[in-house]
Amino acid sequence: MNIDLTGKKAIVTGGSGGLGRTIVRTLAECGADVAIHYNSDRTSADTLKAELTAMGRKAAAFQADITDEKSVHAMREAVESTIGLPDIMVVNAVIQYEWKPLLEQDIKDYYSQFESCVMQMVYMSKEFVPHMIDQNYGRIVVMNTECAYMAEPNCSAYTSAKRGLDGIVRVLAKEVGSHHITVNQIAPGWTITDKERANGINPAPEYIATVPLGRRGTDNDIANMAAFLSSDLAAFTTGAYIPVSGGRVMPAI
Repeated sequence: MNIDLTGKKAIVTGGSGGLGRTIVRTLAECGADVAIHYNSDRTSADTLKAELTAMGRKAAAFQADITDEKSVHAMREAVESTIGLPDIMVVNAVIQYEWKPLLEQDIKDYYSQFESCVMQMVYMSKEFVPHMIDQNYGRIVVMNTECAYMAEPNCSAYTSAKRGLDGIVRVLAKEVGSHHITVNQIAPGWTITDKERANGINPAPEYIATVPLGRRGTDNDIANMAAFLSSDLAAFTTGAYIPVSGGRVMPAI
């Protein structure tokens, strides 16, 4: 049994970043053509585009501010005219910020996290889901986090925004299910990406001690789940919050 995305088109927000880059490559390896969204790192996006083209895939890079409705709309128009509207949407981008205790966290960080989590999902859905409804098919994969479940210290802005994102995803799954569109969330743990591999992987013994499988996850672990949820192998799974955290998060029934 193989994950076959041949003939499908995908868009990945934050596609030039550490985790996004691996998701883009994995979808392409499964046969999909990919629209690579980036905010500021055009060089990485163009390099990734060249990799996919060498695989024989259609690929293009698109700049957008995912917290701005007009910018996301312009990206949709560019994607449509370049490689065509996607069958698969992976919502992965998020604004990075310095985590602090709630009493010390800058108020603007709460707004930035809400905008980059909840409002990104709203803007992307409004632009790309109507096409999925028209064709009576779609796969939406959303990056959440184990933090939304764990609610640990120092991540109140991130946790609150991702919990808001969870609500949006669950509602959307019910609204579009009749159109054979699935909407699912992946909840990664503390994930190793190429940036950390280049700079030295944090051994993180205290964190690993809380992971039943005894290691940190990798970008490949997350990308494999994204590819599965993007495929027809997951055609009867929707509205799910799926931890990919080595057992650190085990949602209860």
